[in-house]
Amino acid sequence: MNETYEAEIAVPVRLVGVPRNVIITSEMTDTIRLTVRDKGFTIATYQHSDRIRPLVFNFSTYANTATGKGTITSTDLQKQLYPMLYGSTRMTSLKPDRLSYFFNYGESKKVPVRLYGNVKAGKSYYLAQTRFWPEYVTVYAGRHILDSIQSVYTVPITHTNLQDTLIERVALRHIQGAKCIPAVVKVGFYPDILTEETVSVPIEAINMPAGKILRMFPSRVNVVFTVGASMFRRIEPEQFRVVADYNDIAGQHTDRCPLQLRVYPHDVRGAKLEISQIDYLIEQQ
Repeated sequence: MNETYEAEIAVPVRLVGVPRNVIITSEMTDTIRLTVRDKGFTIATYQHSDRIRPLVFNFSTYANTATGKGTITSTDLQKQLYPMLYGSTRMTSLKPDRLSYFFNYGESKKVPVRLYGNVKAGKSYYLAQTRFWPEYVTVYAGRHILDSIQSVYTVPITHTNLQDTLIERVALRHIQGAKCIPAVVKVGFYPDILTEETVSVPIEAINMPAGKILRMFPSRVNVVFTVGASMFRRIEPEQFRVVADYNDIAGQHTDRCPLQLRVYPHDVRGAKLEISQIDYLIEQQ
């Protein structure tokens, strides 16, 4: 016990006197780590007695209303620590060596929640939908911080090979100087199995000169695509547009007219024409 040692002591920290109209938008650490050097019996006294008491700081003493930030410096911490130490004790480390907190007077706005991470569906599946509950959260911060926030993101999420619906609670990423209410949201992932489907679509002639008609054989063409099984019933032929462009055959010595798939629903994947050329005949009216 008469040997010299170093030991780390956890010292509680409290912020008091916060006005009722003030919202603390960042969490100030509630404990600092004080490393001291002294004889073993002195170290034991610190560890097994109430000599080291919580550090108490008044909100208004350190709050800068212009910046919405309060800073408690290393000097401020040491002013309260040194009177609690014996004269023989040497303070060798203080972590953190300063404390900060952000606050405001109720300024807030609602912003949407966004996913941050990598979520992949399993083979032959795709991620049909991602939902949040709630979809919007309220962010409290100073005006200069609020103006820079357009959305809030989740902490990193990674899922692979999803084949069934997954719903989980996820924390939102911390934004310095801001506080999100709620700070945890529910997110739902909805994978859907992919299926190959076909629809028959009429072919539309475009850029035809006046007095000419393009006769096409056949007049319809199949479009092949993959889509989620639950989405297929919403797909209609009218959502596709297949064209035969007169400019592609004008002046060309060919008996085949190329086709173009110009429009298709955003819910389908890998949309392609079953045939890419058709026979045609140009008639004069």
